[in-house]
Amino acid sequence: MMNLLNRRNWLASTACGFGSLAFHGLASAESDSLAVASENPLAAKQPMFPAKAKRVIFLFMQGGPSQVDSFDYKPILEKHHGEKFEFRDARKMARGNSGDQETLMKPLWKFRQYGETGHAVSDLFPHIGQRVDDLCFVHSMHTNGVAHGPSTLFLHTGALNLIRPSMGSWINYGLGTENNNLPGFVTISPSSANGGPRNYSNSFLPACYQGTAIGRAEQSSHQVKFRHIQNPFFDQPVQEKQFQLLRELNASQLGSRQDSELEAVISSYELAWRMQMHAPQLLDLSEESESTMKLYGIDQKETEDFGRQCLMARRMAEQGVRFVQVNYSDNGSNPRWDQHSKMERHAIHAKATDQPVAGLLIDLKKRGLLEDTLVWWGGEFGRNPFSQGADGRDHNPKGFTHFLAGGGVKQAFKYGATDEFGHEAVENKIHMHDLHATILHLLGLDHERLTYRHAGRDFRLTDVEGHVAHDLIA
Repeated sequence: MMNLLNRRNWLASTACGFGSLAFHGLASAESDSLAVASENPLAAKQPMFPAKAKRVIFLFMQGGPSQVDSFDYKPILEKHHGEKFEFRDARKMARGNSGDQETLMKPLWKFRQYGETGHAVSDLFPHIGQRVDDLCFVHSMHTNGVAHGPSTLFLHTGALNLIRPSMGSWINYGLGTENNNLPGFVTISPSSANGGPRNYSNSFLPACYQGTAIGRAEQSSHQVKFRHIQNPFFDQPVQEKQFQLLRELNASQLGSRQDSELEAVISSYELAWRMQMHAPQLLDLSEESESTMKLYGIDQKETEDFGRQCLMARRMAEQGVRFVQVNYSDNGSNPRWDQHSKMERHAIHAKATDQPVAGLLIDLKKRGLLEDTLVWWGGEFGRNPFSQGADGRDHNPKGFTHFLAGGGVKQAFKYGATDEFGHEAVENKIHMHDLHATILHLLGLDHERLTYRHAGRDFRLTDVEGHVAHDLIA
């Protein structure tokens, strides 16, 4: 059988191996921190420059919440409800239409002013409304793609249809984990649709940087757990002996070679062993106080499921997991926030998530974690200010709202604006690449320098685009 010839094998097998010796000599001259990282790829690494945030909790609202029914108040929609105006609709433009007369549709919920800033929030989100003075609203988001699959993939990976590393994997690669006993990137209850595992994939990054999925969409949060964490056949002393033998065999096989794939496998075995000791208790909420459970809405049927997920995210952030994603999603082709008809169903999803999200913000702040934990809320796009059918709204990637909190962003702040209808970002526009670049910057990572060599070129999360929105940073 012909051996696979790569650069390392070539250096080791030609010229009496002097090329390989020279390579190892150069490698040994690297700094101590890099040496530690090579032994454990997930070991914590220093940021490229002083960071504002140490970790991220991403609250993914799959399907596209309507900005004009939630956080982007547009009085003109009430004034001209039912009247026709011409819009350049992204979905219709993709089919070749240049512009159509569309019927304006007013918000279904009343807006009220909250906090010292008086930011208007609809009755969909009264609990989040109470936290507006802690939030940084970005009202000028726009993105690529008009369908859930491509736009969801773009949100997570910066690419519409190519297999690229997810944002959590890039952050895991750039910074490692603060807790060597836990993964650096965890996604809670992810969907199998609209990108599925690619939304937390490492792609061409070493396998150790992929996201660890716990639970799945539409599964009860009571069943969320790390899979295969316990051995039903052998007790701990026997497992320790097996693990020690495996460690010795792996070290012997690796020898003096530098094989990233084998190193990743060995590292995964080591992490899996440590997780058996530490991971189960991370998801055990029984030690939390009754008041904490109520804070997240775990005492109510409508909010229990997402409340438990948000509380798990806080516990993970507290223990040093670098990137935690909490998914409010399902496994269907039309995700939960995707109301092409019956917009009143937004109330069901807002009820399920409003108090848990506000509870998470309160809990993080009370524990002093909000200072260096960036909370990020949003969907893959927004929805149109005009009706689809009698009572729905179609996708809108041209202008929508995300919000951030903690982690070095400005408080009680709103940035950018959509047009008078809430349809298209027109002021201080923030593309998804820009948001990615800004989040990396808050973590002390330069999005232009955080690269990985693959297939003859240097790849990065933001590809060849993206600008840091310094105005968002405190």
